[in-house]
Amino acid sequence: MKKIFGRKPVLEAINSNIEIDQVIIALNQSGKIIDTIIIAAKKHGIKVRKLPPAKFKEYDNKDNNQGVVAIISDITYYEPSEIIDAVSGKTNQLFLLLDSIQDTHNLGAILRTAEACGVDGIFTTIHNSAPITDAVHKTSAGAVNHLKISRVKNLGHVIEDLKRNNCWIVGTSLKGEKFYSDADFNIPLGIVLGNEEKGLRPIIEEHCDFLVKIPMLGKIQSLNVSVSAGIILYEVLRQRNLVKS
Repeated sequence: MKKIFGRKPVLEAINSNIEIDQVIIALNQSGKIIDTIIIAAKKHGIKVRKLPPAKFKEYDNKDNNQGVVAIISDITYYEPSEIIDAVSGKTNQLFLLLDSIQDTHNLGAILRTAEACGVDGIFTTIHNSAPITDAVHKTSAGAVNHLKISRVKNLGHVIEDLKRNNCWIVGTSLKGEKFYSDADFNIPLGIVLGNEEKGLRPIIEEHCDFLVKIPMLGKIQSLNVSVSAGIILYEVLRQRNLVKS
């Protein structure tokens, strides 16, 4: 993973259209050029994070970083069409769509499970989503290197593309009409997982063909999103007779 540090180098990198995962700014930094960096990053759809100085040092502890670091992932991202077309002739395709997953450890855990379950492709949003950082690589146990991942601005457009390729889209939500174990997953499928706190955005729920939920018998009303991903994905494998029940 490559890092660019310093105010002017980061601003130049943003404006040169290099694919930047995120820009990190220490909270004690301010001024005209900092404002310019933030505006430029937002214009290019790049996530900006502001961190306390002590936390910022975890990303770069050099004295000359000027409180600004751009993170450039060495991962190869795919266009949605490349992922979809690659398995166009496959029976019972399986895709995972991540709607604003923000925690890097959650993302890494989801990717690790996805790779173990043979997921054909991952679609994640650019905005309000965790980038693929060193922490994601570590948590995924290297699964990142074996998955086809696409970062997209509009998840709804990807959903419609999948539907045109005969995929059914199932969202995970507490508002689900049925329990996950009662749904038919023996079909070409795209599974949508929502944000850790807010769940699926309403506009994404509207794009889903149906919603499923996981039974909650205790006082806590939701599971960690990476745990939910594992439960749903292994139910898919069970129904498709790819694992012993």
